[in-house]
Amino acid sequence: MFSRAAALAVNADQKKELEALVRNGNSSQKVALRCRLLLLAHQGVANQSIAQQLNVSRPTILALRAAFAKDGMAAVTGIRRRKRQAKVLTPDVEQKILDTTLKTRPGDGSTHWSVRMLAKHLRVSRTIVHRVWQRHDVQPHRVERFKVSNDPHFEEKVRIPMKWGTDSGGNGAASEQAALVTAMISEAPHFRQEFCE
Repeated sequence: MFSRAAALAVNADQKKELEALVRNGNSSQKVALRCRLLLLAHQGVANQSIAQQLNVSRPTILALRAAFAKDGMAAVTGIRRRKRQAKVLTPDVEQKILDTTLKTRPGDGSTHWSVRMLAKHLRVSRTIVHRVWQRHDVQPHRVERFKVSNDPHFEEKVRIPMKWGTDSGGNGAASEQAALVTAMISEAPHFRQEFCE
C-alpha cells in the first residue's frame, strides 16, 4: 500500500479563504472540490481516504497538493492546463493524408481507409484526417468503381454452375435468379457477402 502523506502546510489566511470558497454558493464545483480536498489534506487525512470521500483519483490529489505547495491559492482558483503539444495541420501532413488515402490500402486487407485507421496509421488525430477529407471532398467509402473482394474463394462462389433455361418446375426461374444474383454482385459489391456465402 502507499505510505501516508504528511499533512499539507496551509497558513491561517489560506485556511480561511479555502473554507470561505467551500461555503460560497457562487464558487464553481471544481473550485469547491479542490478546497475540500486541500482542507482534508491539511487535517492529515490519507490520500486514499480523500480519494474515496471525494470520488477523485489519487493522482489528482497528488497533482493538486504539488500545485498548491508551488503556487498557493492560484492552484485552487486558477486554470491549470495540461502541457501537451497539439498536432498542427501543415501542408506536408495534409498531402501525406491525401496520398495515403488515395494511393494506398490499409495493411489489414480492408478495401479502403477509415478515419480511425488512417489517423492511427499516420499518428495524427481523427479530427485532422476528417478535416482534410472534408476540405478535399474525399470519401473513400464511396468508390464508384468495382472493388475486388478479399475473399480467396470469391471467384469460385460467383461461378456457381447454373442451369440456363428452366428449373425443375419448367418455368425459367433458375436463369432469372442466377442473372439477378450475378447482376447484384457486379453492381453492388457490398451485397457480395450476403449472396455468395
